[in-house]
Amino acid sequence: MGERILVAFNRTRGREIASRVSVADAAASRSRGLLGRDAMAPQEGLWIVPCPMIHTFFMRFAIDVLFLDRSLRVVRVLEGLKPWRVSPWVFRAHSVLEFAGGTLRGSVGTGDQLEIS
Repeated sequence: MGERILVAFNRTRGREIASRVSVADAAASRSRGLLGRDAMAPQEGLWIVPCPMIHTFFMRFAIDVLFLDRSLRVVRVLEGLKPWRVSPWVFRAHSVLEFAGGTLRGSVGTGDQLEIS
């Protein structure tokens, strides 16, 4: 089976967030995440399921992160998380969506309802 590519859409604000979202839902892909990459392209995202916290050890660029509950409602937003950092453990989060740093720019807020398809 090939890699699944999805679209992340903010239903609350009627706006597409990313048109090329990869899914990391197996142990190996979740552990790897974005490690080893130099950057993310515009409109690219990584959806890590399940995942209540992340780290950016060994990363080469900052990322924007959305923590989502099981219904894909945003429970926490972190913009510009720099390399060599650890996010808080977000107890209500079931998954995270990661983007290149500077992608969100305040366009997604806590409580927004997303759709990933």
